[in-house]
Amino acid sequence: MCQIVAAVQDLTHLSWAKARQSSGTAGSFLKSYDDTGERKVYYKLSDYRVGTGVVGHECVNEIVVDRLLEILRIEHVHYQLINARIVLDGRECETWLNASEDFKEPGESKIALDTYYDLEHERDETPLEFCVRHGWGKYIGRMLAVDYLILNRDRHGANIEVLRNSRSRTLRLAPLFDHGLSLVCRCQKPEQLASFDVMADLPVQSFVGTSSAWDNLALVTPESLDGLGALREGDRQVLFDGLERAIPRAWCDVMWSMIWQRWCRFEDACLA
Repeated sequence: MCQIVAAVQDLTHLSWAKARQSSGTAGSFLKSYDDTGERKVYYKLSDYRVGTGVVGHECVNEIVVDRLLEILRIEHVHYQLINARIVLDGRECETWLNASEDFKEPGESKIALDTYYDLEHERDETPLEFCVRHGWGKYIGRMLAVDYLILNRDRHGANIEVLRNSRSRTLRLAPLFDHGLSLVCRCQKPEQLASFDVMADLPVQSFVGTSSAWDNLALVTPESLDGLGALREGDRQVLFDGLERAIPRAWCDVMWSMIWQRWCRFEDACLA
């Protein structure tokens, strides 16, 4: 799959609906899907404002984080970044969007982790204890580490999914997905970017952890980091290659500064 499709694609046949929005922001995140092929394909837009259009760059974030997770050797959903012509509010427009294939295997159904926890947790059992009891401790530890590196603000209970196969009686967590509300996602103007503190511990949503991405590192066990890949300074080119048409270089520079500085702090705290 080509990760970046720069030539404008005609996706005007897609219908867009508002996705679950729990980040406390003023915009909306519209999603769509196409199930006419062999595998269902999901599409999503960056932050959208009625009357203004697409104003965010969350779709670019998905590509950066996709590449970061590949370097770190963490299982995740793969995204495409597509330059497309679509219809919003009855008008055609051109924008960048994400596409990803359905990650469920045949026979699997999905349920949000928060819903599954509500149904199945033991008395006084925390979401973290619930996940550890099910054998998902390594997954959660790596997830919390990544969410610190990218300052993911939106790891609510539906952004972690449980995949069930009733016939084979298997249960697993879906590959990591949905990292758009991260990095410098709220910097839409140069002055916002210039004043952004890349090491700030802004409030985050974390169903399994706390509202502090830094404090959540205390929940990361050494065992969960076994086999983790290492980030190197030369990986900047890997993370941002080909993105210059979708986002200005200044944004890439700050995102790299953020990822690298937080990685160095993470190494000192968890990998030393």
